[in-house]
Amino acid sequence: MHDRNALNWPFFDDCHRQLAAEFRQWAAENLTPKHPQDVNLECRELVRKLGRDGWLKHAVGGKAYGGATDGIDTRAICLIREILAWHSGLADFAFALQGLGSGAITLFGNGEQKQKYLPRVAKGAAIAAFALSEPSAGSDVASLRCEARAQGDNYILNGEKTWISNGGIADFYVVFARTGEAPAARGITAFIVDADSSGLHIVERLEIMAPHPLAHLRFQNCVVPVSQRLGEPGKGFHAAMSTLDIFRSSVAAAALGFAKRAFNEALKRACSREMFGQTLADFQLSQAKLAGMATAIDAAALLTYRAAWMRDQGHPVTVEAAMAKMNATEMAQAVIDAAVQMFGGQGVKKGEIVERLYREIRPLRIYEGATEVQQLVIARGILKAFQESEAYERIS
Repeated sequence: MHDRNALNWPFFDDCHRQLAAEFRQWAAENLTPKHPQDVNLECRELVRKLGRDGWLKHAVGGKAYGGATDGIDTRAICLIREILAWHSGLADFAFALQGLGSGAITLFGNGEQKQKYLPRVAKGAAIAAFALSEPSAGSDVASLRCEARAQGDNYILNGEKTWISNGGIADFYVVFARTGEAPAARGITAFIVDADSSGLHIVERLEIMAPHPLAHLRFQNCVVPVSQRLGEPGKGFHAAMSTLDIFRSSVAAAALGFAKRAFNEALKRACSREMFGQTLADFQLSQAKLAGMATAIDAAALLTYRAAWMRDQGHPVTVEAAMAKMNATEMAQAVIDAAVQMFGGQGVKKGEIVERLYREIRPLRIYEGATEVQQLVIARGILKAFQESEAYERIS
């Protein structure tokens, strides 16, 4: 594939090129591109397999806690997710949630919390989950209602969370709840809640078009020790957004993996499908479509790995990660749709690779911030930068 040259871009170091080569081989030998009959069982098995063979160590930060590096290598996470998405959407999900579910612990946990959870995540011995969204607070995180009330050495949690990936199979949840230090986003705190905590209930298992474990949770007088509070009171919103700054770039990488697989299938189809005495690839309409797909994929890859590289260099990446996530997921939807169209009726047959990809890409345009939310994040970021600039001072 033409995109292999992307590893020669200056965004990557030799360690990333070696990682990609080794992981491509592992994925080809260990993953199958199909939706399983039992997603819970298959997801657990994928986590176990990824941990057993050492790949989940890239999902957590800190060598002392089982991580591959002292921090979080965003480019490594993105490369792994891109390769996983090429082979299996559920495998990508299994890896990503280990990182997203434990990311706030890596970034803001104390030594005891990191030692308790991160080594098990890295080994695939514990499944992590990130519990932020609520029935009335999805895109508008600052309006969440789940409440944590301090009571002696504990907090008492009451409220609901929904659309929680790994809900029902996770061993622990990073939960964000209102503690009231200040209005809106400034009054939210993060907690680590073990799955067997009294008062934590799985209300409903949710099924979506791209099958993976998903649930609606309810907290009813759920007792959480103060020692399970993650970071300082009132700093939970910052913890959530800092975690998303890492994993939004990796959502873009997963979208790249889906799009590249669809493009590969489209190329094979175009070169083998005979029509009117020639192949589909001989028609200029097909060539124009393939050219647009290839260009869009490369453009999204540049935005994705720019954001990952910037984060690894220590630069703020809220805007860049939002750009990457928005562009890559929208691009992948268009590329996969074009691939399905090239397959004609065969493209919508259940079991076809492009049909599976069509279902797998759609949720990516919503979770970890829908496209419209990314537009707001980008616009607010660039307006703030302009209003703080000398150019704004000259016109105001």
